[in-house]
Amino acid sequence: MARIAVIGSCITRDLWPLRDQAPADLLYVSRTSLPSLVSAPVIGYEVRGEGHTRYQRMAVETDLAKSGLAKVIAHRPTHLIFDFIDERFDLLALPGGEIITHSWELESGGWLEAPVFAGRRQIPRLSNACDRLWRHALDQVALLLKASALSEAQIILHSARWADRQRDLDGAEMALQGEPHIWAGRPTSLTAHNQLLARYEQAFMAAVPQARIIAAAPQNRLADLGHRWGLSPFHYAPAYYEDIRRDLAALGA
Repeated sequence: MARIAVIGSCITRDLWPLRDQAPADLLYVSRTSLPSLVSAPVIGYEVRGEGHTRYQRMAVETDLAKSGLAKVIAHRPTHLIFDFIDERFDLLALPGGEIITHSWELESGGWLEAPVFAGRRQIPRLSNACDRLWRHALDQVALLLKASALSEAQIILHSARWADRQRDLDGAEMALQGEPHIWAGRPTSLTAHNQLLARYEQAFMAAVPQARIIAAAPQNRLADLGHRWGLSPFHYAPAYYEDIRRDLAALGA
């Protein structure tokens, strides 16, 4: 029976929209970035996240404690899926050299009020500095995939792009409405992030050539106004997820 682990975002987790539809052995690590995954842990942070769900608090704590890769290795997945949609957040560098993911959950949950985060430095996602950090981290992840229990897993890249078209509630298609945001109040460039995803995926396949690629048909890459998480360039219409589920099934997942 397949044991699936995901290092990625809701675009992969939403393949199983209901809890009872998800595989029994599913591990989901999200709201992180490759440089944060391989960084030294943050010591002395305070558990925050009042008003957030258990999942949201756990995602932040996993990113700060740097326990994501250890969890994945301990899970001994038969299939390990990467997607890079959560690689849209800026990074933060702490005075001690630790790298963390500047997710909405980290920001809105009050975690950054702790003294350990004083003196932090922002590393914009679309900067050359972030690109260098990401590629160095990719090299470390690629080595881990060869030299750990993960060498036995089928590595899968869920190739994705931000949608520039949307489907309305009546099924009509049109250009994506509104300006894309990382989160409310943080507008960004859809084109720049899609170019970044293309570069990340090309680098990943060069570093991890054994990975298999799954992808939805371009015409099914539509943002969905009726999506349960709301309209977003990466909250897709149902046909998108159907394509990906078929690809996964063909790989035994």
